[in-house]
Amino acid sequence: MGKRGAQRRGTCGREVVETQIFNVVTKNRFFEPRPPKQRRHLENLNPSPFDALSEELLFLILDCLDSRPVDKKSFSLVCRSFYSAESLHRRDLRPLRSDLIPAILSRYPSVCQLDLSLCPRVSDGNLDSIAAALGSSLLSIDLSRSRSFSNLGLNSLVSKCESLVEINLSNGVDLDDAAAAAIGRARNLERLWMGRCKLVTDMGIGCIAVGCPKLKLLCLKWCLGLTDLGIELVAVKCREVQILDLSYTMVSRKSLPAILQLPNLEKLSLVGCPGLDDEGLSALKQGCKSLKILDMSNCQHVSDNGLSYVVNGAVSLRELVLAYYSPVSHSACSLQKLDKLEKVKLDGCQVSTRVLMALGLSCSPLKELSLSKCSGVTDEGLVSIVTKHKGLVKLDITCCRKITDISICSIASSCTSLTSLRMESCSLVSKNAFRLIGEQCRLLEELDLTDNDLHNEGLGAISNCCNLSILKIGLCLNINDEGIIHIGKNCPLLEELDFYRCVGIDDNGIKAIAQGCAMLQIINLAYCTAITDDALMSLAKCSKLNTIEIRGCSQVSNYGLAALAFGCKEIVKLDVKKCYRITDVGIVPFAYLCRSLCQVNLSYSSVTDVGLLALASISCLQCMTILHLRGLTPSGLAAALLACGGLKKVKLHLSLKPMISHQLIKHMESRGCVFQWRDKPFEAEVDANEVWKQRSLNLVAVT
Repeated sequence: MGKRGAQRRGTCGREVVETQIFNVVTKNRFFEPRPPKQRRHLENLNPSPFDALSEELLFLILDCLDSRPVDKKSFSLVCRSFYSAESLHRRDLRPLRSDLIPAILSRYPSVCQLDLSLCPRVSDGNLDSIAAALGSSLLSIDLSRSRSFSNLGLNSLVSKCESLVEINLSNGVDLDDAAAAAIGRARNLERLWMGRCKLVTDMGIGCIAVGCPKLKLLCLKWCLGLTDLGIELVAVKCREVQILDLSYTMVSRKSLPAILQLPNLEKLSLVGCPGLDDEGLSALKQGCKSLKILDMSNCQHVSDNGLSYVVNGAVSLRELVLAYYSPVSHSACSLQKLDKLEKVKLDGCQVSTRVLMALGLSCSPLKELSLSKCSGVTDEGLVSIVTKHKGLVKLDITCCRKITDISICSIASSCTSLTSLRMESCSLVSKNAFRLIGEQCRLLEELDLTDNDLHNEGLGAISNCCNLSILKIGLCLNINDEGIIHIGKNCPLLEELDFYRCVGIDDNGIKAIAQGCAMLQIINLAYCTAITDDALMSLAKCSKLNTIEIRGCSQVSNYGLAALAFGCKEIVKLDVKKCYRITDVGIVPFAYLCRSLCQVNLSYSSVTDVGLLALASISCLQCMTILHLRGLTPSGLAAALLACGGLKKVKLHLSLKPMISHQLIKHMESRGCVFQWRDKPFEAEVDANEVWKQRSLNLVAVT
């Protein structure tokens, strides 16, 4: 009787979903028609009781809605006074398309922060209209992913918006010295990002240095045209700089002394600078007492001598990053002189047990330590660190494949204040050690146990960490619903879950998560092959869900996907690759209900032109991956591409390229869309988990 009842409930659930899909696709009853013009006029004559509320009170209400733009939109639709108040209250904007800018600015005249990073094409005319509309009220503008503008537009912007304090021009690969000269006229500028502006030379940077003396933050990462001359000009003219990023530039021993003499410098990034060496760092002998954060990752010409200069000169250092640094040896002993040091990152470095022991004995109590992919980390070295630094809050030992239960036991007993622990692929740690983490590190908020020998008993103990917000247990093949149910019952604050290739998990485990984790926003169920529509129907109750990946879940069909669309209207990222049973019927509801969808992967599904054209109506859609869609035709693809006004990236199979007109491709590229062509052969439907298991066994046998 129980089984028949369950079957009936499942049938009823599917009937409800089918009815809802039919209503959306055909009747479209979720969108009420606008009343006739005459009736709307009569309605406007009747005053609303809300009009009596003062503007100050409405602003207080809007202050409480800052985290949810949808709520603000609903607020503005209540009545005229609410509409007007929301228009005047809005201070920041992030438009999806540049052609909407004039209308948006007339709707929101009080904007002071404008983010155009979602607009791939911004013309000089757009910048001129922004300057004319906002004038001195504009304080910040982000053009980090926009192109098609030049020095003319920037000049208009800077001359009319005299109060600008922040400009982001990152990725401006077409910008040259003329554009930099225009920026140099922004006398009040305090924060400037110019990462990857590769055409800008010392001449342009010199204009900025002379014209913007109030700069406090300057990012010149990947400015390959920059030499010591331009860097020295920055050091001489911009004396108020606090944060400076010179990563991947040609900074050398000639200009570094001037930089280190900046009186207010607090953060300096020198990642991947080939000209940086020990002699350049010797300038620290004179001291740089203001420096608090130093990143010298991937600086291959700096040895222990250079590091000793850092230790002796930067006495106020709080964070030191040496990722992929030359072998760290006895210089670690000298870190004891840095009595304010709190964070050390040695990712990818060659370290020895002796170095780790020295690090444990030296320096002040650390709060954060990262040893990710450090092949020399052993139990002896790690234990010496964690027993001395019991106040650690964040620890990353990802891919430290030599540590065993001894290290985990020491971490659990010594570092009870941990809030973040990342230990992916620690293959020698046994299942018993994970119980200790759950029993003694109960303040954990982030835990990454990907690719470990985790069992249900360990997962049950980890559920004692009731503050968990991020849990990653992908590739843990020995867990099933029994352990997942514990997590669902005891971890109500979870926001992100990664179950990648957890083949033992099925619908019951996901139901427990859906019932107990109302805050869930991101979930990865890729290649969890036991998952069916029932799991997705359960997740439909998680209204805050915005990212879901179900690639390779071959049992999922339109019913579950449509239920997800009805329940989770805030979804922005959807991946249904290799969900062979997904058709247009499951995709179309997303086009009507999930209007914030910006990234979708439909590869290998059964979606056709109809579903793709429906998705093309979503104004937020920016990225599409559509490989091997057998129901897709060249004409349908062309129509969908033209309809996607905000599309920035599309991934297609190379075989489609001759079928799409060259003019269409050029038109899309002129709008800022990037085509990525893949010559990947069609993969037959096989058990992906079995293939992965076999590859893993072969890899283990080889090693």
